[in-house]
Amino acid sequence: MSVLVLVLAVSAACCLGFGFVLQQNAARQAPLSDFLSPRLLLDLMKVRRWLAGIGLMAAGMALGAIALGQGEISLVEPLLATNLVFALALSRKQTGQPLGRQGWAGLLLLAGGVTAFIVAGRPHGGTALTDPFRHWLIIGTMLGLALLLTACAKRSRLSSGPVLLAVAAGLVYGVQDALTRVSGQRFAEGGLLELLTGWQPYAVLVLGVTGLILVQSAFETAPLRMSLPALTAAQPLAGILCGVGFLGDQLRTDPGALAWEAAGLTGIVVGIVLLGMHPAMPCGVTRPEPVRDLQPH
Repeated sequence: MSVLVLVLAVSAACCLGFGFVLQQNAARQAPLSDFLSPRLLLDLMKVRRWLAGIGLMAAGMALGAIALGQGEISLVEPLLATNLVFALALSRKQTGQPLGRQGWAGLLLLAGGVTAFIVAGRPHGGTALTDPFRHWLIIGTMLGLALLLTACAKRSRLSSGPVLLAVAAGLVYGVQDALTRVSGQRFAEGGLLELLTGWQPYAVLVLGVTGLILVQSAFETAPLRMSLPALTAAQPLAGILCGVGFLGDQLRTDPGALAWEAAGLTGIVVGIVLLGMHPAMPCGVTRPEPVRDLQPH
């Protein structure tokens, strides 16, 4: 594993984790009438804390894109999942909650899961598949499931809705990461003209805005401990599926390696849930007045 990819991916996770906390601090006060509407983004643009969170998120996505250009998506995605560690660190500073057994267990499971998956699977690049049917089948399944989850979330937006939206956003971001890697490859092979003549960079922009609306709507209607774990768990799983499914990423497939890879992914998901449900994570949702009337933080 390249040290550069490791540094880039962990730095991206740090920016994303801090950014998510700042975004949720602002989005939880947004009016419910903005749910799943672009108006939500327009309202939140008036809040300095949200803008700072978006700036950190943009920096994280840029670092993640560079990491994806240097390494396999099956390697980068598990590292990006550690953003929850940094989100918890900032939340602990805000709430003053100790880490405790749950926090340490979550950290160990997440770190151990990432390590087990990478060491056992040894992700490495291969030849990207050219079968358009398989390519579109995987992308269509991911985005179709995200659309279905969003439709279900609209009917139960104050109960299970935020979790469903977060999973949908994770699926969208996983596909976005895959297409970001493809865009980087096109740029490396043919320069700016090759990049701009493909559909992938435009899809990356559309998916980015769509994912942002889903995430902010989830942050708006529920505490961070309900939404962020689902988002953090869904994104790497979707990204790994895209990487192996059509980008040519290869993992070891002998029985022992597959067992450790499965155990690693399970550890990642359980660790994410434990960290996401930690008492340090913001648990209140207050909406005393619309965001447009709030004083900037």
